[in-house]
Amino acid sequence: MIKIIITTTDYIAGKETVSTLGLVKGNTIRARHIGSDIGAGLKNLVGGEVKGYTKMINEARDEAMARMRKEATSLDADAIINVRFATSQVMSGAAEVLVYGTAIKLK
Repeated sequence: MIKIIITTTDYIAGKETVSTLGLVKGNTIRARHIGSDIGAGLKNLVGGEVKGYTKMINEARDEAMARMRKEATSLDADAIINVRFATSQVMSGAAEVLVYGTAIKLK
């Protein structure tokens, strides 16, 4: 697999950008499992981390990043800069994780 540098900054330190290839993105939508909802309800009473939801969101971020990386690879990008995440509820019990940035070619 080709290594693509991914950063939240608007440049790559020590590297020169030779071209901007455009916006790349990746997203996924995940739904909660009924068992997670029951556990979340109990955690709501006593407090603490809802580990099932944490795991679900981490997996969703990883999947969205992989999809963005794949799109950048198809453009022959060397890096993705200005990377940002967004999360939104798309329906009751389901959330979208979106990651996006600017694909660039380095010298």
